[in-house]
Order: sequence, then structure tokens, then C-alpha cells
Amino acid sequence: MMLSLRTKLLLSNMLSCLLGAVSGALVWFILGDGSLWLAIIVMLSVCYFCSMWLTRRLSDSLRALEIGLLNFKDNDFSVSLHPYGEPQLDKLVSLYNQASAKLRSERQFIYQRELMLDKVIQNSPNVMLLIDDSQRVIYANGAARHLFNQGVKVEGMLLPELVVMLPDALKTALNSEQEGLFSMSSRDGVSGDVDSNGDHNANSNADSSDVETWHISRGRFTQNNQQHHLILLKQLTKELNRQEVAVWKKVIRIISHELNNSVAPIASMVNSGKFLTQHLDNSKLQLIFDTIENRTTHLSQFISHYAQFAKLPQPQRQLIDWAKMTQQLAQQYPFNLLSPLPVNPIKLDAVQLEQVFINLLKNAHESGAVADTVSITFEEITHPVNGLLIKVDDQGSGMSSEVLSQALLPFYSTKQSGTGIGLPLCREIIEAHGGRISMQNRPEGGLSVKFWLPVQQG
Repeated sequence: MMLSLRTKLLLSNMLSCLLGAVSGALVWFILGDGSLWLAIIVMLSVCYFCSMWLTRRLSDSLRALEIGLLNFKDNDFSVSLHPYGEPQLDKLVSLYNQASAKLRSERQFIYQRELMLDKVIQNSPNVMLLIDDSQRVIYANGAARHLFNQGVKVEGMLLPELVVMLPDALKTALNSEQEGLFSMSSRDGVSGDVDSNGDHNANSNADSSDVETWHISRGRFTQNNQQHHLILLKQLTKELNRQEVAVWKKVIRIISHELNNSVAPIASMVNSGKFLTQHLDNSKLQLIFDTIENRTTHLSQFISHYAQFAKLPQPQRQLIDWAKMTQQLAQQYPFNLLSPLPVNPIKLDAVQLEQVFINLLKNAHESGAVADTVSITFEEITHPVNGLLIKVDDQGSGMSSEVLSQALLPFYSTKQSGTGIGLPLCREIIEAHGGRISMQNRPEGGLSVKFWLPVQQG
């Protein structure tokens, strides 16, 4: 019959006490009545050392478990314990060893995952930067090191030190707390458009194909009781290059041509049918003709929206009458004018520019903003390049990071009846004038769309 550890401990205590009592009695018997205290001391000593010797295995095993658990606390799972020949202790040792092996396996798995994740992040074309509350860089991937410090390690450096030599558009985007879109010229890393403060950089005459559109997003989390800030910069130009846009435009032109070839004869036949049957006074026949006419008109309008994007003509520049244009715009979509109208003459395509305003104001009013919170601001820029900054603000719901990153893609729309052409058409018109467009959420709520146009005086 196998005794339990508890029974063995009780028996060992009883045996220790018995041996101690016998030893004390022998001393007292041999030395006489005057040796009572010596007998007691001998009895306690024998009892103590016997208990120590009988429980040594338990003490060793518990000490080993303590050391092992301390190693766990220090993330060291390499220690394994050997059995002691005591079934209950050996079971505890076995459980410890299983836990240690499991933790080693999990740590190895996590380590492999971390290596794989780090490899993916390091080779990602997206710029990833992790900073703390003091603006010190904690982590940066390869794209971030290349962008900020020519591939040299930047961990430990302060973000304000890194952005000193960057283009103004990128510098402003990083210093801002907002997410949004901005553009830079790919030529020598010099920005060619308006930044979020309205400053225009050199190289404004760079070809629009050299312009790179970027999206900046931010995140915040707490680790080890410290706030960390994650900055992600994603280049959108690679996802939407000019060749892709050209292919889409060609497809649109082909589809529009074929649809128009069908819609025009249908519309003509409907008019002829209505004329030939007008004397019949048949309400059902009239309803059929009206339905066909309404649908063909709707289809023609639908086609024209896409054709406008696909067949955008070159700007026909003329001096802009700002007072007349803003009055006409206010009749369609009311807004507040928060600045004086531009004074210096500027040559732009009035029709195309009005279309830009209509699209932006329409979006602002459909964003959920109160009508009197939609505003337009003009600012004339003289340094380093003459230009005109125009800002359309609203206090609507703004855009999520995902929507912001795709807002300028043709055919992308979050509206149920949207065509996804409005903002891409604005971008096409603005860039055709040599300008640049940027978008970002406002700190006080809503969206701010800014576009810069170079001045060509008449």
C-alpha cells in the first residue's frame, strides 16, 4: 500500500518526536535529576535534526520548484526538474516540466511569428514609424529609414530632428495630428503641391506624372504603461498610376460610344412614336413612351458623368470673375465666404473650375453638415511660388481613414447612388491646371479639402 505525502509527513513528525523523547530520557536517566534541562535540549535537537533529515526531499523539491517559477517570471523556460521518487512530488515535477516545454514551444512560435512579421514590415513599401510621447522614435521600418535618413537607423532620434530636411507637404502632414491625403513631387523629393497649411513648395512646374499622392494615418496604444503613437504613410500613386487611369478612360469612352449609339436611336424612335400616336389618346401607350423617354434620359445623363471624366479637355484659360462665380455657386449650394475674393488676376478654365466647386460643395452639403457651416476660403500665396490656395470646409461627419485613402480613386463611392467620379474629376481638373489637391479631417469635426492653383496672370 502506497502512503500519501501527508501521511509520510505525519509519521516522520511522530518518529522525530519519539526519537527526541527517547534521547532526552536516556540523557536524564544516565546523568540524573540535575540534567533535566540538558535532557530537554537533547530531545529538541534530536527531534529537529530528525525532522530535517526526513523532510529533506520535500524541501529540495519545493526549492527547485521555487527556482523554476522564478525563472518563469524572468521569461526563462529552459529549466527542467528531475523526479525525486515521491509519486506526488514527481507528478508536480511532471506538470512543471510540461508547462516549461509548452512555454518554450509557444515562445519559439511567437519568435518565429515576430521574425516573419518584422520581415514583412521591413520590406513593406508603406512607411511605418512608432514614437513615444516625447516624439522619440521607438521603431522604424526600412521604408521609414530610407525616407527620413537615407536608410540609416533612426531609432532613438527625435521626430522633429528627422523632418527638418523633408519637403514641406510631408513635414506638415507629420507635424499635424490629423489623417488625410497630400501630394509630393517625386523629382528630388521636392513637394509640388499645397500642404495642409497652404504653403506651396518649389518645382510647381513639374509634370503631373511626377506627383505622388500619399495618405497618412495614425494610431495610438498603451504598452508598458507608456503611450505609443503609430504613423503610417502609404503611397497611393503606385496603386493608381497614370497608365491605369488611361486604360479606364479608354474603356469608358468605348462603353459610352456604344451606349450612345443605342440610346440615340431609341430616343428618336420614342419621339416619333409619340408623334404618330398622339391622336389615339391612349393613356397606357403614353405611359410606355414616357417611361422609355425618362429611362433613356437618365441613361444619357449617367453616361455623360463618366464621359466627362474620360474626355476632359485641356483647360481654356481666361481671367476669372470671382464675384460672378461665387454668386452663381451660392444659388446652387449656399456657403460662407470667410475671406476676401482674390485680387490678383489669374487665368483658369472657368467652366472646369466651377465644376470643381460644385462637386466639393455638393459633397460638403451631403456630409451631414448644417448648410451655414459650409465655407470657402481664398488665400493668395506669393512665396516661394505665386499661387492661389482655396479651401472648402464643412462640419459634417468627415471621412474614415479607409475612405480617405481611396477617395480620389475613380469609381469609389460610399454613397448608394454615387458614381465615384466627383472627387477624381476634381483631381483631374486641378492637376490639368498644374495644381494639387489635399484632404484631411478637421480637428473640430468635418472635412477640409484644399487645392492650390498656380497663378498665370493675364
